[in-house]
This record gives sequence, structure tokens and C-alpha cells, in this order.
Amino acid sequence: MMDQHRVIEKPSLHVVLLHPEVPANTGNIARLCGAAEIRLHLVHPLGFEVDDKHLKRAGLDYWHEVDIRHHRSFETFLKTMEGGSSKLVTFSARASQYYTSAKVERGDYLLFGKESAGLPSQIKSRYPCFGIPIWGKVRSLNLSTAVGIVVYHYLREMGAF
Repeated sequence: MMDQHRVIEKPSLHVVLLHPEVPANTGNIARLCGAAEIRLHLVHPLGFEVDDKHLKRAGLDYWHEVDIRHHRSFETFLKTMEGGSSKLVTFSARASQYYTSAKVERGDYLLFGKESAGLPSQIKSRYPCFGIPIWGKVRSLNLSTAVGIVVYHYLREMGAF
């Protein structure tokens, strides 16, 4: 696994991917996090390898610009949040509230589920859960598209641009 990465002292937001399966989606989200100076948390198991060989093959030569943290499980991830004032906000294609109604503040964690199954119901029932409206006849948006929509919305609301 690549050891050198950027460290952002006080990221404006955290993106958390629970068991991501598609390396291209994770790569696009990592690029977004690097560009917007957001910390990326990857909750294992992952559906792909994250090492120098696989990253170079996928063209992810900017990985060192991403503040990335790996967590062995959702429970170990939650321990990193203990004692802090930040909250966890979850996102699902099947949420009844839209992301624009969420009250996200600086330092909060935005949790997204894996591509094939989304978030487990016990997580969605435990934390505030929001979705992105879809009017067409598709099941969901691509994970990296959804993360981009949500992240830039909240950055704008926080006055980042």
C-alpha cells in the first residue's frame, strides 16, 4: 500500500466509502478529495487492491495528493470519530429526504455505501440518511457522481467558493 500521502490538518469534510467495489469510482472520488482538500476514509474490505502496482495501472498517479485513511471495519472507523463534535451523515439512493435538507457542518463525515448494495439498513436507520433526486427511470447514480454532487453542494454552503 502506498505510504506517502498528503495530510490535511483540519479538512472541511470527510468522505467515507464503506466497502467500495469499483476501483475507478474510488479513483475518481480520491481525485475529487485531493482537489477539494477533503479527507478520504476507505472502510475495508475493499473490492480491489490499493497498492503501487494497481494504482499505477489504473493511472492514479495523484494518490499521494490525497489525505487517505484506511479502516479495517466500520466499527474501527467509528472509533476514530469518538469524542469529536463531528457527525456522520449517510447517503443512499433509497432515502426519503434529499441531500439539500441535511445540515452538514465543517468537519462532518459523509458516508456512502458500496456500489452493488449501498448501505446496510442498520446504518441507514441509525444515522441521518439522505439521497439525490432521480426523475428518470434509472436505479441510481454512479457512486463517484453522487459523491461529487453532495460534496460540492456542502462546500458551497460552507462558503468554500
